[in-house]
Parts: sequence; C-alpha cells; structure tokens
Amino acid sequence: MNANYTPQRVVSLQPSATVTLRDLGLLDRLVACTKYCADVCPEVADGSRLIVSDSWTAQTEQILAARPDLVLASVPYQLEAVAAILKAGIRFLGLAPRRLADIYTDMAAIAGVMGVWQSGQSVIAAMQNDIEAVRELAAAASKPKVFCEEWGKPIIASQPWVEELVEAAGGEFIATPGETITAEQIAAAQPDVIVAAWCGAGDRVSLEKIVEQRGWANLPAVRQGQMFCISDELLNTPATNLLGGLRALAWALHPELFPRPTGIHQLQRL
Repeated sequence: MNANYTPQRVVSLQPSATVTLRDLGLLDRLVACTKYCADVCPEVADGSRLIVSDSWTAQTEQILAARPDLVLASVPYQLEAVAAILKAGIRFLGLAPRRLADIYTDMAAIAGVMGVWQSGQSVIAAMQNDIEAVRELAAAASKPKVFCEEWGKPIIASQPWVEELVEAAGGEFIATPGETITAEQIAAAQPDVIVAAWCGAGDRVSLEKIVEQRGWANLPAVRQGQMFCISDELLNTPATNLLGGLRALAWALHPELFPRPTGIHQLQRL
C-alpha cells in the first residue's frame, strides 16, 4: 500500500493503542502520546515525542501542536477535544473494548488504518494462541472461585476481558465485570482467590490495608495467602500486555502448573 495514503504522524491518547503500534513495528510514526503510554511502553520515553494529556483530560492545543494525521483514543473521551480534532480535519479512531473479541477488532482496525493489515492478523493470532495454550494446560485442574477488582473505593470488579482471562487460567469469576460491589458481597461469595489490579496503581496496592479496612481477616482466601496484587498495566491495558496478566493469573490459580512471572505479589498468610 502506498504510504502516502496511510497515517504517518500518529498521536496516541491510550496506552493500549501505543502498545499495538509497538507490536506492529510502527512506533516511528508515533509523534505524541501520554505519560501513561510511556509507563506501559518504555520505548516511547526517549524524548523524541510530545507528551500530551489522556483521552479524558485531552487538550486540543497539545494534540494539534503535534500536527497529527491520526489520533487514537479510547473511552472515556473528552468530547470537546474530539470535536475539535474532527473539525480540524484529522482522522480520529475511537476505541471502546469490553471483551477479548473487541480487543482483537481494535488491533485489526489500527493495523488496517495504518496499512499493515497482515501484521495485525499475525499479532492477533499469536495472542490468541498464547491464551489457548494456557487454557489447555489449566483445563484439567480445579476451578477456584476468583474475584478481581480494578478499583478499591468504591470496589469495582475488573472488566469482561479479565473475566475471560480468569476462565482461560482455569478459574471462575464470581462478580459482574465492570460493576460496583461491596466488601460484604465479596465475602459472602467466599472467593478462593482475590486479585487487586487498580487502575493507575501499578503494583503498589496494599493488600494488608485492604484486608484490614474491609474486615476480611477471616476469609479463607486471606488466611491461606491467596490474595494477590497484579500490576495494573497487565490487566487494564487491552492489548498484548494482557498476556502478562494471564500468566500472573495462571500462576496465582495453579502454581503447580505455571511458573511464577513478574508483575505479581502475594499477601503473606495471616
């Protein structure tokens, strides 16, 4: 495909989009991104790109200063900035994934608009194969009940794609994905494994403080040390980063089958 018809100056307001550009070998076309993109994809933090605000706090002047021909963003959007981008005649690709199928579609959309459709299909197939390999290995094991949360105050259950990863890792997700839930409801469900992956918190969630504040000291999962913090970017970045989250979940659920990966720490037995 003639490069003249594909975007050459891309602004990414979403870490997952930046990761996908990296996986497609297209970081040379990325002219601006957010600080969160740099956290998840260190390759972009080399000083050669403008650092701009994210989708929700987007500032039109910052984006236009990068002179992009494509802006990639994801929900939640700052609608005024989106309107200004479109008014300026700049292509805008907005993402709103919920399940793994949506994530694959978003990856294919980015690959298509960038003119590297076949590379996108290869990245998607590799991700699917890795997930299926974990699923096959965990299939014959026990199925512990698992609660994963993406935020702690209020408690919000992780997104539907995390539910799918839990199932692939051999577990049963016990909450409604993406919905608010109380500490009492979680305790009543008697999860075997509890996972905290708070948006923006990295791996710095204090499991001990959660137990104390929620009165969970007598939960079997807590007493047995089956409570974990998984790095935020491994479960909340809807791109190939999720493979790291899947490996962390698989080890947490079935340490006898899977090696311990990076990006996870465990509550000490009480």
